[in-house]
Amino acid sequence: MPGLSSRRRPSTSSSAALRFGRLAAMGAVTALILVAGVWDAWGSAQHVMLSKGREHGTMTVRRCSGDTCTGPFRPQSPGSQPRERVVAAASVAVREGGRIAVVVKPGTAEVVRSGVAGLLYAWLPFGGSLMLASVVVAGGLGRTRPAWALGLAGLALVTGAFLTTR
Repeated sequence: MPGLSSRRRPSTSSSAALRFGRLAAMGAVTALILVAGVWDAWGSAQHVMLSKGREHGTMTVRRCSGDTCTGPFRPQSPGSQPRERVVAAASVAVREGGRIAVVVKPGTAEVVRSGVAGLLYAWLPFGGSLMLASVVVAGGLGRTRPAWALGLAGLALVTGAFLTTR
């Protein structure tokens, strides 16, 4: 009976256009999340990864308050000068009295932790963006395997940073 079904099936071209629009939008959101994670991480990561020619040394943590720790800097690279006070983020520093390997940000008294712990900590924002992008890839793009890969890579990065900075 032809009159029983009054619903029309959407045309193939409009379905394809909607599907393409959804995939393009979710792909753009995923790319934006990942680029933002790299952008945020690069501020500290560049000093750890491209440390040739920068001042290397150790910082002895004397005092931590709020979100920063301070202490003296003892250079290990030739031509560097010792400093009585440098500043590091409290989350990368060890307990008061501990010593950490650091790289000085050029032209400042700020230091970033060096070595594997510093590298993983510097890329921590990217790890978070990988985990967030995995949700968009799974839900918005419907790609579960790549989503699992992104999520697990982000989780590994965040876990590695947590374990090496403690």
